[in-house]
Amino acid sequence: MPFSSQLFLTFFFSILLLSHQQPPLNPHEQESLYKVLHSINPTIPWRTLFPSHDFCISPPHGILCDYDDSQNDTVSFSHLLQLSFGYVSDESSNPPCSDNATLNSLLFTSFPFLQKLFFYNCFNASSLIVSTPQMLPFSFAFSSTLQELVFIDNPSLVMPIADIILQNFTSLRRLVLVNNGFHGELPETVGSFVNLEEVTLSGNNLSGEVPTSLGTLEKLKVLDLSHNDFHGCVPESFGDGKFMEMVKLDLSHNGFGCRVPESLGQLQSLELLDLSFNKFGNFGVPLFLGKVPTLKEVYLSGNNLGGVIPEIWENLGGIRGIGFSMMGLVGEIPASMGVYLKNLTYLGLDNNMLVGPVPEEFGLLDCADEINLENNNLSGKVPASIRVVGEKLKLKGNTQLCVDDRLMRCDNGERCGLLSQMKLCNKADNDILDAAAFLLSSACGVSSFDPLVLFFSLLGFVFCLYL
Repeated sequence: MPFSSQLFLTFFFSILLLSHQQPPLNPHEQESLYKVLHSINPTIPWRTLFPSHDFCISPPHGILCDYDDSQNDTVSFSHLLQLSFGYVSDESSNPPCSDNATLNSLLFTSFPFLQKLFFYNCFNASSLIVSTPQMLPFSFAFSSTLQELVFIDNPSLVMPIADIILQNFTSLRRLVLVNNGFHGELPETVGSFVNLEEVTLSGNNLSGEVPTSLGTLEKLKVLDLSHNDFHGCVPESFGDGKFMEMVKLDLSHNGFGCRVPESLGQLQSLELLDLSFNKFGNFGVPLFLGKVPTLKEVYLSGNNLGGVIPEIWENLGGIRGIGFSMMGLVGEIPASMGVYLKNLTYLGLDNNMLVGPVPEEFGLLDCADEINLENNNLSGKVPASIRVVGEKLKLKGNTQLCVDDRLMRCDNGERCGLLSQMKLCNKADNDILDAAAFLLSSACGVSSFDPLVLFFSLLGFVFCLYL
């Protein structure tokens, strides 16, 4: 059904139910909204579909009016609270943006009660026309009532980030500017927006150093600056006790250097830490990770941190994803990773310089979707215990590893799968060791490991063999 027909039916049925409840929209806001809608999509007859006296009774999806009955106005009017543009889904059919959509500055000057402004995939033309009748800079325009500012996938929206940030966002909770054309340095004034709970600025062309004032935002739960051109050191203020509610910190795909701040270990609510593909120095895997028991995902890939994988896993049983690829890691893989990380679904240790065997304890990781150990210097026999993990274990590029013929075969007896491509071990009598290794296997979600139970299980197994 055409969008205009859907709008008409929505308008018709809703007007019968709500005509006695909602005051009309403020005339100035009404006229400005018509002009904004026309600039977004001039192919839709907005004034015909939504007469002025009925606009707030049955507005298009994504446009919300409300009435403050506490006001003492002689004439009562409704006001615009939310404006959302761009197709998201059939269930959320916001006013669609046409190919020649333009950004009208009336958006920023005409709606004093606006709380949410949302644009999704609206501005994709090679050059965006910004309609500014009075040529006022955006930085003097937004209402102080704004709580959510969201621009997603608008690559033709090219402008300095300072034009958005340099203003009095005293009520702003969400600042989400993803995959647009914003550029320049992030101003220190962002630290004055004390109600911010989310700052997501990924996929732009932002540069310079991150302002230390960000570390003062005590309500911040999500900070995502990924896929930009930031450089310098990550401020120590990010972990000095202010970010007590921080759940997600994503600084990946930038040019950050120096050392990963030890102060991040104070983020005791942190669930996701992504610092991958930066330029952090050769200081090893941060030990503070073992002091953040709430962690569910940690990604450090693409930083030449070097050193060995530390023994920090005992209190991290909730982790589901670890990305330690291309980090210059040396030494052996700790067996404790298999013992404690029972909920692990992804482990990336590929393209390092790790040596030694594949830990038999990796057979305990039966929740894993992928364990990537490719392109290291691992050696020895692939333990039978990893049969539980099966094809989820990637070992290509470790020329000194070998595998038993039994592990190469599927249920039908034919060689199959990734392990069938590996070097075959010399035949040896490893039945007892292989069977013992299977005793290490446990169900997904088990969180404890008792050496005494293992010892007596092995003792009983060997005793049975000699009966």
